[in-house]
Amino acid sequence: MTTIPHRELRNNSSKILERVKNGEVIDVTNNGEIAATLIPPSASPFERLLQSGAVRPATGSPVDFRLVPRMKSEKSTSDMLADLRGDR
Repeated sequence: MTTIPHRELRNNSSKILERVKNGEVIDVTNNGEIAATLIPPSASPFERLLQSGAVRPATGSPVDFRLVPRMKSEKSTSDMLADLRGDR
């Protein structure tokens, strides 16, 4: 990730916005502190979160839920949900 001062953004905005449009993420500082993060437009909200660093992708192999053993319970599903919801 690149960091630039706000003055550079002001003076070279078209070049910097072109870099962002092409996929680069740029932090903009004001008096040495990050004031904004420029991220490229993307197809999904999740991609925006990834690019901003707010989330990270899962690692490891996917889970095959068919291999998880089933459990039997004497309570019905509606009873379990009623317990979870409490006195709503």
